[in-house]
Amino acid sequence: MYLASICSRTSPLCRDVLVSRASSLGRHVSAIHRSGHHPARGTAVGFAKPTQLIPLHLISTSQRLAHTLESPPPPPIPVPEPYSPPTTGILSRLPSSWVPYAELMRIDKPAGTIYLFFPCLFSTLLAAPLATPMASPLSVIGTAALFFSGALIMRGAGCSINDLWDRNLDPHVTRTRLRPIARGALTPFQAFTWTGAQLLAGLGILLQFPPVCLYYGIPSLALVATYPLAKRVTYYPQFVLGLTFSWGAMMGFPALGVDLLAADAGAIRAAAALLYTSNVAWTVLYDMIYAHMDIRDDAKAGIKSIALKHDAETKKVLTGLAAVQIGLLAGAGVATGAGPAFFIGSCGGAALTLGYMIKKVNLKNVKDCWWWFVNGCWITGGVISFGLGADYLIRYLADDGKPDSNEAVVTSSQTRL
Repeated sequence: MYLASICSRTSPLCRDVLVSRASSLGRHVSAIHRSGHHPARGTAVGFAKPTQLIPLHLISTSQRLAHTLESPPPPPIPVPEPYSPPTTGILSRLPSSWVPYAELMRIDKPAGTIYLFFPCLFSTLLAAPLATPMASPLSVIGTAALFFSGALIMRGAGCSINDLWDRNLDPHVTRTRLRPIARGALTPFQAFTWTGAQLLAGLGILLQFPPVCLYYGIPSLALVATYPLAKRVTYYPQFVLGLTFSWGAMMGFPALGVDLLAADAGAIRAAAALLYTSNVAWTVLYDMIYAHMDIRDDAKAGIKSIALKHDAETKKVLTGLAAVQIGLLAGAGVATGAGPAFFIGSCGGAALTLGYMIKKVNLKNVKDCWWWFVNGCWITGGVISFGLGADYLIRYLADDGKPDSNEAVVTSSQTRL
């Protein structure tokens, strides 16, 4: 009776369940009586005695349904997007078998090449007025073109070396999991072979410069090879990257025939050292912004970076780095006797562009960090190059208007005659 009254107040589905359970219980009791076996302690049918009974009529319909209906499936785990071949840009125009090699050297992401090229351009423009005779605009342009070719090749080699070191880390970082080695498009041996080919091409370009440049260029390979290791042992791998990327700040002097080791070249050596350290500060600055794109994945993967170490005070660190960069750049100008065009264009322009970038960049937004990383090289590097170029042209035109020393001797002799 009690069971019938309960069933009348429940849903059809619940009534069916209760009737089925009652039938099963009745058959079980009948079997026990026929066998003459009476359970020992417990309930009448031998089940363990519950510690607390809750009348069914006190349980809400939603609770009853929760136990009789299947629970909804858990939300699907998001599946990472698979690799899709490029359909736009330079990569889409290459044969499919070439694409992984081009991706390995980041040929579709030229920002790194530009950042590597700018220190070479800065030193070329700073050294041009110091050459004897003063370097012509054509020689400056030719030297800069060689440096750009070298930057393209050596940046690609550096990225290849980096991916070889990080082949077990890249699959765990969202931004890097589809790199050629990480996704299995290239084997480590194929990547190693391609890296060797790039280094040989870089050596070929280096041999186009005066022979003394070999002594300046080859030591940089040690920094190229060890930078990826720095991410595993220190929170300041950006400093090691700065030492590597800024190496070109010394190369422009020997490329134009300016001997940094001459006995009377103390001021020039100081200028080269100041320009080099200025570029180190600039590299740490922009790569700190870049590191904020991977800050969460880096923390999970155990990769160290300055962004992780100083996340709470990043903009203060960026401001300090900008001040150091501009101060050292101004010191290089003083050491070489630069004019107002350099201090206004290069130093003043860098102060304005860096200050604006530091104020506007949203470090919590990956796309915003990427935008400033890509465009900041053109903006700040462009104004520094403009100031150096303007100062060089002013000094070149002024020097071109002066009579040559041989011409002055001939003119003086003719006057006496």
